[in-house]
Amino acid sequence: MTVLEVEHLNVAYRDRPHTPVVETVKDVSFRVDAGEALGIVGESGCGKSQTMLAVLGMLGREGGEVTGRVGFDGQDLTRLSQKQLRAVRGAGIGLVSQDALSALNPAMTIGRQMAEPLIRYDGYDRRTAADRCAELLDLVGIPGPRERLRAHPHELSGGMRQRVLIAMAISREPKVLIADEPTTALDVTIQSQVLRLIDRLRRDLRMALVLITHDLGVVAGVTDRIAVMYAGRVVESAPTTSLFDAPGHPYTRALMSSIPRMDHRVDRLPAIPGFPPAPASPPPGCAFRPRCAVARPACDDSVPLLVGHPSGDPAHFVRCPYPVHDSNGPTVGARS
Repeated sequence: MTVLEVEHLNVAYRDRPHTPVVETVKDVSFRVDAGEALGIVGESGCGKSQTMLAVLGMLGREGGEVTGRVGFDGQDLTRLSQKQLRAVRGAGIGLVSQDALSALNPAMTIGRQMAEPLIRYDGYDRRTAADRCAELLDLVGIPGPRERLRAHPHELSGGMRQRVLIAMAISREPKVLIADEPTTALDVTIQSQVLRLIDRLRRDLRMALVLITHDLGVVAGVTDRIAVMYAGRVVESAPTTSLFDAPGHPYTRALMSSIPRMDHRVDRLPAIPGFPPAPASPPPGCAFRPRCAVARPACDDSVPLLVGHPSGDPAHFVRCPYPVHDSNGPTVGARS
């Protein structure tokens, strides 16, 4: 059963009246079923976090104009007031943000921060809330959970702080968990532990998961499907195995080439030349055209449509009129 469905989502900003509109998210569509994991991948500035903030109605007072539809629990979230959205956040959709040290209040204990939404929205008394918070810390693998409730954020390691954020995000048993770059500030070992934790909780609690990252290697063993974003658009969407076996868009293949491989020794990882385009001045036609190694003159003519991949997989789509089709694409990190 589909629990989150985004249809033709757009986010646009205007600095002042009569100035050009700047689009940061363009015609993005995807869905996530109960218990399913979707990875959204792309470089910084590609629009992946903007997409999720628009889904949650968290673009702020100066937030952009959002159009399209966000279907959740039988309602369109884009039509709800902020008061109505507050009832959805946490209880319906949980969010694990990128930087735990910034997300947690340094002046409050972990227990107080965790208990606040339970007391305010779910009617818990303080003792029952403390019991629930200790149970959650134990669930996410923090030793001595009751003692940790009395700690302040700076007294915990980076991995523990991230686990606290995960515990807070699942405390009200949401149907969807959005994890926005949850392992960016962590070392490789702790990163792996946090990813395994998120994956286990997703399966045990039957939550839908949306995992946002810039690293294809991060989503390889966790997600069921992947959407690759570039310059505000989805440029490729496929089941995880299909994407790694036969990546079609030149941008997807370039991202995969930058992943270290155990079976290849390299002195220097290849980098994608140039930079992503500024949202205020996108190039004509395909946005990836200036950085693409296989671009043709026709790529400047119009924005490509998202069409079926030549492999014939009905769930694999690519936004390129000249997709690469071979069975020798990068397979590093592919799920077993």
